[in-house]
Amino acid sequence: MTAADGARSELICVQPDEPAAQCVYWLPAMGVAAKHYLWLAEAFAARGVVVALHEWRGIGSSDRRASRSHDWGYRELLEMDLPAGVREARKRWPQAEFWVGGHSLGGQLSCLYASLHRHDITGILLVASGSPYWRTFAYAPLIFAALGLATPLSRLVGYLPGRRLGFGGNEARGVSADWSRSGRSGRYAARGMAVDFEQQLGALQIPVLAQVLRDDWLAPSRSLAWLLDKMPRAAKRTDIVAPEQLAGQPADHFSWMKAPDGIVAQWLASMAIDPGT
Repeated sequence: MTAADGARSELICVQPDEPAAQCVYWLPAMGVAAKHYLWLAEAFAARGVVVALHEWRGIGSSDRRASRSHDWGYRELLEMDLPAGVREARKRWPQAEFWVGGHSLGGQLSCLYASLHRHDITGILLVASGSPYWRTFAYAPLIFAALGLATPLSRLVGYLPGRRLGFGGNEARGVSADWSRSGRSGRYAARGMAVDFEQQLGALQIPVLAQVLRDDWLAPSRSLAWLLDKMPRAAKRTDIVAPEQLAGQPADHFSWMKAPDGIVAQWLASMAIDPGT
């Protein structure tokens, strides 16, 4: 797929043998390449749902890498990259109901994207996701301090060195700034976008099906609740996932990716939810 400014990356699509009535456009976690969600996509496809795996700018197959001379933020992700990928997916499956979903930061941005295109999205799927607002976490003062350091560190290095820090990938300064701002304030905004995301989220009236991992300290239930509370008009369902539903894998932020069948089965059992309820 090619964004409006020429940035390129692969769009990985996994489809069932029969024509699909539903399409899930999936957004990865911060710093995670799209290919790591192939098990998830295959679990959906085995149940008749087509999946398109988005690749974040700067990660995996993307032709860009964050550096002092290459920078971007939420605006480029929401206004350039996601529209390019969604356009490709809709071209391939024009008749399918269109869901967006994501993991961690991908879940947050799926909500922001849906709020900008709420009449075109059937619903939202979230797993191990939630707002990064510091007050929703254990050890909140430490989280607040870490969020405060993200932007100056990014400016010093030229990008956020997530790989060296052990958190996310190497992220652009703009992404780091937008993310840390939402973590400190509890509100969403994107530099360069004159959009009131809090108002936009409040207007959403589509299903939001969320799954919180029981032992996930990176996206605890309070973090998810803070995000969901921004969408009071949406029909919401939250399920707690335990190791028994993950073939014995730990119910944490990343291990679920190795055994997503139970999560997919729960989503599909809920995807008929009436958005008016």
